[in-house]
Amino acid sequence: MTEPDRRKADAELLSAVGLRAGLNRAQLDALATLEQFGWRLRFVRRPMFLDPIPVVFGDDGERFVVIEADGSLNERPDFQIRR
Repeated sequence: MTEPDRRKADAELLSAVGLRAGLNRAQLDALATLEQFGWRLRFVRRPMFLDPIPVVFGDDGERFVVIEADGSLNERPDFQIRR
């Protein structure tokens, strides 16, 4: 009997852990709350000499928010996201 391939799940886990690196406690707490409602961390902008900017998308993939350094949500960030 063969074991199912777990590489994809392992890669997703490592990716999620890597994205969270550098986020502060307030951002991680806000992210955990959003994830309970089906939102997913897609990417983190890392501008040079500035704090990381996590971008979280809703389950529809259209709506997104930015988690600010203080843990607040910004629905209208000052940058565009290509689709």
